Order: sequence, then structure tokens, then C-alpha cells
Amino acid sequence: MKLVASQPVKTHIISGFLGAGKTTLLKALLSQKPEHEVWAVLMNEFGQIGIDQQLLPSSSGYEVKELLGGCLCCSSQLPMQIALSRLLAEVEPDRLFIEPTGLGHPAQLLEQLTEPHWQMSIAMRSLVTVVDGSRLSDQGWTSQHLYADQLKAAQTVVISHVDLMTEADELALKHLKQEYQAYAQNWLFAVQGQIEMSQLDQAYSGTTRKIQPLLKIQKTLLDHESVQIKQLPYHYIETAQCYSVAGWKFPKRWQFHFLDLLDLLCEQQNWLRIKAIFNTNQGWQTFNFNPEQFNYIGVEENIDNRIEIIYQSERDWQNFESQLLACRMDTEA
Repeated sequence: MKLVASQPVKTHIISGFLGAGKTTLLKALLSQKPEHEVWAVLMNEFGQIGIDQQLLPSSSGYEVKELLGGCLCCSSQLPMQIALSRLLAEVEPDRLFIEPTGLGHPAQLLEQLTEPHWQMSIAMRSLVTVVDGSRLSDQGWTSQHLYADQLKAAQTVVISHVDLMTEADELALKHLKQEYQAYAQNWLFAVQGQIEMSQLDQAYSGTTRKIQPLLKIQKTLLDHESVQIKQLPYHYIETAQCYSVAGWKFPKRWQFHFLDLLDLLCEQQNWLRIKAIFNTNQGWQTFNFNPEQFNYIGVEENIDNRIEIIYQSERDWQNFESQLLACRMDTEA
């Protein structure tokens, strides 16, 4: 009988959009299992019929479990916690792989698994997102919100199907690296899913996040440490790998002057990325700026006004916030 491990189990999340090549990568990683170790896999399928498990080769030394129906990232945490607890207790693995559905949000899963009560059981490794290199030039594919969410969550991005990449895909990859340089630490290329385990066996490094009320009203809360910031408006600052992301959320009913807002965003300097959606006097507008392109377009009504800016240096956020609020048209609180 295998002795209970004295160390938390090394745990890898292998995420990626539909058809990106997650299972192919997983098969290649499982083939590298040392003979004396036991590895385990927890797979999540969005439907009720498990298929991916059937694609993995039968082998002694690793155990595969499926969690069917819905997404373990964003549905109730209870089924995932039960499945994971049973897998760890029954199999006692030396290493664990978790493959969420291609329709999942890995950042939410990562948030669950880095909560304090899991720290004695699992040791998170860097989150991996697999991207299909042969579809990088397909705007219909890369414009999916889930696609962007999965890339933002990644510490390691594995480019699959590199042998099928065109010149347009290569160019798109160059732009993708620039666009997500504030999020991804490492970019790897996989041919037929082949990646050395050592390249992915890096400890997860968390981020620090500070969520506060708007800068202009913080002083009124300094003497009320127990106040919970749950309602809009608020701002946050998140720092990771020498980059900072500042964001604001405002109530849906607030309306902003479109041209004033556009001028303000265009006047900013030395940023890496600006994304926003605002209720303006010209309707709801989304802004998607990178250093090479300033894009804005009308969109459907959103649940709130919001903006995020990525910088690699310190900023006078209070001054920016004052300018942003000056673009507001309505005067109601």
C-alpha cells in the first residue's frame, strides 16, 4: 500500500479553448511518468457523456476521474471539492492534473484551489493555457471572451499545432505575445503535444490585489476598517511580475460624454493595454486599445461601466480618476 505523501501534491491546471489540444498535451505529459510514481487526472466535460477520458491510453500508475455536466470553474464548488477530495484520498497521487472544459474560466478554478484549506493537500504549479497556433489568425476564434480569459489566467502558454501555422499565424502570435505580456510568463511550442514535464513544473506565483472604494472617497473610510467594499463604485490595483493593472467599476446608470472619454484615453502615455466599456451619450461603447491600435465600437447594454489599464510603471491614479469622473454627464449619486 502506498504511504501517504508528506508533501502537498503537485497540481497542474491544463486549460485551453475548445479544440486547442489540451488532451493531446496531457497524453504526452502522462507518458513521462516515472515508474515509481502514481499520477492522477481530474477531467471536466461540459456535457453529460464523458469522451476525453476514453482518449487517454490505459496504463498502470495513473488514475483518471471525470466530473460531468457544467463547468467546475464557475458552477457550484461542492462537486469539484468532493471529486478532488476523493481522488486525493483514494489514489494518493504524487502528481495531479486538472483539465477544465474548454468553456471554463481557469482563473476561478485557480482561485478556489489556492484557498487556505487546500494548501496542506495540493501545491499549485503554474497554470497552463494551450492555444491552437493554426487558428491564431482566425479573428472569429481569437475574439471569444473565454479565449481572452484563459490567456489572462496563464503563467505558461503552450502553442499547439505549430506544424500547421501559416505566416499569418506567426504574425498573429507576435502580436499576441505583445498584447498579453503583462499576463503570461512563459511561451512554449509543442509539436504533437510534446513538452518536457520540467518545463511546466514551475511553482504557481500568486498576485497581490487591493480592492478599495474610489480614491476620492477613501479618506472617509480610513477610520472604519471593518467596512466591506461590495457596492459600486470602486477601484482596484493588482500587481504581478512587475506589472500593474488598475481598474474601476461604476454603476450602470452613470453616463459619460463619449468624446471627452475618448480624448482622455487617447491622451494617456506609456500604457501597455487599455480596455473599457462605458454608457455614453452615444450609447454603450467598448474601447480596446493596444499601442498599435485604438479600437472602439458600439455594443449592447452592459451590467456596469468599467475600465482596466495595464502599466509597467507607477501612475498617479488619483489624477486619472479625477479626469475620468470629469467625463461623467449625469450628476446623480
